Amino acid sequence: MRFLVFLMMVPLAVCAAEVEGVKIDDKTRVANADVTLNGAGLRKRMFFKVYAMGLYVAQKNANAAALIDQPGPKRVSIHMLRDVSADAFNEALAEGIRANHSEAEVKALEPRLKELGSIMGAVGEAKKGMTIYLDWTGAETQVVVNGKPAGKPIAGADFYKALLKVWLGDKPVQDDLKKALLGS
Repeated sequence: MRFLVFLMMVPLAVCAAEVEGVKIDDKTRVANADVTLNGAGLRKRMFFKVYAMGLYVAQKNANAAALIDQPGPKRVSIHMLRDVSADAFNEALAEGIRANHSEAEVKALEPRLKELGSIMGAVGEAKKGMTIYLDWTGAETQVVVNGKPAGKPIAGADFYKALLKVWLGDKPVQDDLKKALLGS
């Protein structure tokens, strides 16, 4: 009987990811909807391990454009592996957005980038061990830090899509991270 119970538990353990010792659940809930881990990977900057990351969506897909445009709730789950200042965190996101958008698109996104910057500024340093979720509720972007909403939600599907392009765009911050998030 114990062996049967063990066998029943094995598929659950196989579905979850582990990145640099961080366990990333295979499913979670965003805005009262179930979302599934599409992929998980490690963000490195030079030789520093910055964060472990998971991407949750309603329907798994290996196509970046399809994931970005997929309707419904989504989550970018960031698990900090080192301390990063709020300014450095915000600048890294802004850099990734600038790399994947025209000047006019970046200008249109700027007020919401400032909103995100204010939220992260209020949080302060992204400390090792901290978990940051960038949730798309289907209507707005909500930043969640260590399980608690931070700041006011940020409007606009275009803004969340711009955030996703930091990791999944034509010029992602890291090619092997994009591949990992796509489940490849």
